[in-house]
Amino acid sequence: MNTVQSERSSTSRDATYTNGFELTLDRYCRTIFKGLRRVDQRNWAHAYLKGLLVTSGKKSVRRLATAVSDDPSAVQSLRQFVSLSPWNFDEVMEELTHWVADHRPDPVWSIGRAVLPKRGDRSVGVHRYFDLSSGRTLNCQLGLGSFLCVGTAQVPVDWCLYLPTTWTQDSQRCKEARIPDSEQHRPLWSHTLRLVDRLSARTNSTSSVVLVDMSDEPDVGYLLHGLAKRRRDFVIAVPPHLAVVPAGEGAPSPVSARTLILTQSPETAVVPLPDGQQHITPVQTSLVRLPAGSLGRSPGPLYRLFTEVRPNRAPAPLWLTSLAHHTVAEVGSIAALHGGTAAVVGSMEQDFGLLDFEGRSFPGWYHHMALVSAAYTFRCLRGLTSVSSRTTAQQVP
Repeated sequence: MNTVQSERSSTSRDATYTNGFELTLDRYCRTIFKGLRRVDQRNWAHAYLKGLLVTSGKKSVRRLATAVSDDPSAVQSLRQFVSLSPWNFDEVMEELTHWVADHRPDPVWSIGRAVLPKRGDRSVGVHRYFDLSSGRTLNCQLGLGSFLCVGTAQVPVDWCLYLPTTWTQDSQRCKEARIPDSEQHRPLWSHTLRLVDRLSARTNSTSSVVLVDMSDEPDVGYLLHGLAKRRRDFVIAVPPHLAVVPAGEGAPSPVSARTLILTQSPETAVVPLPDGQQHITPVQTSLVRLPAGSLGRSPGPLYRLFTEVRPNRAPAPLWLTSLAHHTVAEVGSIAALHGGTAAVVGSMEQDFGLLDFEGRSFPGWYHHMALVSAAYTFRCLRGLTSVSSRTTAQQVP
């Protein structure tokens, strides 16, 4: 008798969990994909998103289709929805941004990179790229994404695909990949400003701080100028060779950021981390300006340059921030969020199929990034870590 009651109770809990997941996912999809014009598009968006959430292992289109439908034609329908169906990436990501904004994100906009290794030269935007984090040159696509911080979580709300000149100057390649004529080669700093402008338009926020690693961007000065022009505060990892001028009396000659910071005496900073813990670390810091003319005006604004002193003097990122009058602990806590952004990209690669799409067309790449971002955000902010493999297959028209 007790065994029967226990089994019934367990079955009831499974049904409640499954039904709750279905209802919550349905409401979420109705919000995020409400801009899709046709009913079949909205249905396939729901199916693809559910497939990303319930399919374990590699998230190929075939495996996603099998997870959500018994219809053999679902594979082709899902593939067509992602690669060929005409729906607007920007509208979906705008709805996703508004949905995240309802969760009151922190005033930090983190810009991260997604390095997507590919075989061959057919995937849109694929090129040889030196990945600073791994120290390797990869054949890959490179995407820049915007992430909003909600408590200890970070969620992706926008993407840009980097297109090298080997693509934008090849009209045949552009035609085959369906790259719009309006899409031209942009350096990484330009993509970053583009993401900032789109977030500014979607959120109407004037106080959010931009966080980005540009330590391998030789023209980072253009980004600094663009953010200053937009009156946008920032915390940016800059190249060691960036020319800076120590703040103070007189007119000292410019020196490299690395040379200057190494002359500073370490001080101890207690840096608050996103999870509530504290990181006690020695740091070196200096108030600086950029050389006259770097931002088109003289004297330039005051910045703070800072870096963590690591054991054995191992190189650490050099951070430059417009929050010059904030403490090192305060700006260090913002810089610490960058590691969380990289971890989110890793999770999207491992658990949400970020790497499991050929991405041969320009629209298809953006569609896939929108769907993966929506799936990650749903699970992250809804707290749903898994779904029973017994979930009833959803029939999609």
